[in-house]
Amino acid sequence: MITFSYTILYVNNVENSITFYEQAFGFKRKFVSPDGTYGELITGATTLSFASHHLAKSNLKDGYQESNIDIKPFGFEIGFATSDVEGVIKTALEAGASLAAEPKTKPWGQVVAYLKDLDGFLIEICTPMA
Repeated sequence: MITFSYTILYVNNVENSITFYEQAFGFKRKFVSPDGTYGELITGATTLSFASHHLAKSNLKDGYQESNIDIKPFGFEIGFATSDVEGVIKTALEAGASLAAEPKTKPWGQVVAYLKDLDGFLIEICTPMA
């Protein structure tokens, strides 16, 4: 059996990213390496992790495409479900997120909005699926 264990976002500053996600979404810090190049948040069954670009580049000899707040986001998102989409968006914007798409009700009844984090990663804020 295999399980989805974690997602790692490669970021400019692990401490800043951890602090942003704590303030924006109320997640709790699980671990930050002593050298500050890696950190994890408690988000439920799946861990959200962050690695510095320095650490990531040491793992991938051919490099990778870095996320950037000033460019279009990757064709990838992380999703957080809540019954209070508007409230979460407000708190996240106050913490430094930027709004990528206003909340909309989908044909199946789910409310969905999109934010970008400090490094430009796309975050979906949505009501839970019934």
